[in-house]
Amino acid sequence: MSETKLSPAPRLGALATPRSRLFQPLALRGVRLRNRIVISPMCQYSAHDGMAGDWHFAHLAQFAVGGAGLVFTEAAAVLAEGRITHGDLGLWQDLQIAPLARIAAFLKRQGATPAIQIAHAGRKASMQRPWFGNGPLDAADQARGERAWPIVAPTAEPVGPGWLLPEELDLAGIATIQEAFVATAERARRAGFEALELHGAHGYLTHSFLSPLANRRRDSYGGDLAGRMRFALELAERVRPRWPAELPLFFRISAVDGAAEGWSIEDSVALARALKARGVDVIDCSSGGIGGSATAAAVPRGPGFQVPFAAEIRRGAGIATQAVGLILDPAQAEAVLEAGEADLIAIGREALFNPHWPLQAALALEGEEAWALWPEQYGWWLERRAHGLARASGAK
Repeated sequence: MSETKLSPAPRLGALATPRSRLFQPLALRGVRLRNRIVISPMCQYSAHDGMAGDWHFAHLAQFAVGGAGLVFTEAAAVLAEGRITHGDLGLWQDLQIAPLARIAAFLKRQGATPAIQIAHAGRKASMQRPWFGNGPLDAADQARGERAWPIVAPTAEPVGPGWLLPEELDLAGIATIQEAFVATAERARRAGFEALELHGAHGYLTHSFLSPLANRRRDSYGGDLAGRMRFALELAERVRPRWPAELPLFFRISAVDGAAEGWSIEDSVALARALKARGVDVIDCSSGGIGGSATAAAVPRGPGFQVPFAAEIRRGAGIATQAVGLILDPAQAEAVLEAGEADLIAIGREALFNPHWPLQAALALEGEEAWALWPEQYGWWLERRAHGLARASGAK
């Protein structure tokens, strides 16, 4: 059997002296990002038994071709029972490494840094894919062969009425899950990823330990802020020594629950300080999700609505932050960086709408020189097209 070979990498251009902060390279430990644009983890709910497939390759490849500096996979479950849905990506066994390694290699060949987020869904595990309702599994899901499995959480309380009742984790269960994160991180490195993110947001397991709305334990993993942070901090303590010292470690948080008596921005600053002390390099600042859908929160939504969280954590904890949330145009992204509100700009759904957003942002901020950043397979066509259109417009 002949070996499958990746297509040759395009010639990758560079800007001699970027004028914008968005296109200035960024060093994180031993990794150099070609720019400050990050593709956020975006679940596709299209895996089979946790295995990445052609859809995942095509989905992620387009963002590297499109010029992003750092490209995250969607959340990869550290255990089969830690998946959100039957369609979630996983990295809980060695069999799942190979298709992810192919993706990571392609991203790197296109000049992007390959990154992966790893997670356990906790009490939000075993639910519907979004297009089937985004709620508890029902009879229609069972008819499709998607049956519920037992789930766990810090406290035996469901997400809401009608949702599965989780089993409260005991100390042995907590240790098992933490070791699964470590083992998954090691697989991620074997797959060729050069940045790793621990998912601590959106109501999944780690966030549910942090939030007083979901954690009502009375042992050392609950109670006051220090107790509720213990699970998250232990994850960082366990994973950091087993993730290469030259590679960055990210941690995604919900900076606020957006609900009365919930997790607050002051709590997030305290957590960020403690994570920094344990070797975390970047705090990825999202919000909400402790109940309902992944990003549900009583936070008013508008362009850049989560940027203030990244700014406050950056100032208060002295750690690099990643801003995300309705960052829609290059000037807006540049302004966030210029104001010192974040170190990285993450885009998600905007990248789904326009995978070439980074390259178009470069043209907007850097001018004609930015054509050098386009893959030569596209750039030589498009630069001539742009000049031709300009001549035609000027002739009128």
